[in-house]
Amino acid sequence: MVSADRLAAFAALSLLLIVVPGPSVLFVVGRALAHGRRAALTTVAGNTLGAYVLVGAVALGIGPVVERSLLVFTALKLAGAACLVYLGVRAWRQRGSLRAAFAQASGPGHGFVRTFWEGFAVGVANPKTMVFFAAALPQFVDPGQGHVPGQMLLLGLVFNAIALASDSVWGLAASAARNWFARSPRRLAAVGGTGGLTMIGLGVTVAVTGRRD
Repeated sequence: MVSADRLAAFAALSLLLIVVPGPSVLFVVGRALAHGRRAALTTVAGNTLGAYVLVGAVALGIGPVVERSLLVFTALKLAGAACLVYLGVRAWRQRGSLRAAFAQASGPGHGFVRTFWEGFAVGVANPKTMVFFAAALPQFVDPGQGHVPGQMLLLGLVFNAIALASDSVWGLAASAARNWFARSPRRLAAVGGTGGLTMIGLGVTVAVTGRRD
């Protein structure tokens, strides 16, 4: 399979990409500020699953098509951007009742499932991760070793393990700050508005950046 030196080089490159805040990190931070630690970590879990779906797509040969096709890339990018803007608008509109939203996010049932799948949607439509997988994964594969899809899946596991740790730290740090704001209804409303505006701004940024040719 993949040699140790290739794994180490890929892990180093992945770390450089992951620690720079992108759509996934900012979305996790927004959810942490709006709904707390449980929602943040649930979002991280969904996000990680979504990112691994991208790994599977690349391993099956879809990644290079997405990388070369402006139409496919733009469609996926705009879908992810629209999702972020929608969630941001909803968070902004609910900023005055954030205590109830926090109780729902912390409880069992629909809140947990919905939060997980929202994280999944952001992870699977993340253009930053999508292009990185399509461009970088093939470069660290050794065709001479065979089982190329298996090598890509292994590299994807390395990436997602690093992302899971990094995003969890971001979420925990943001939720800790959120607890201080939660002592005041006015602060709590400001947190909800900030989280919503962050997601709206992120969605707009995703929509206007990326490949243009």
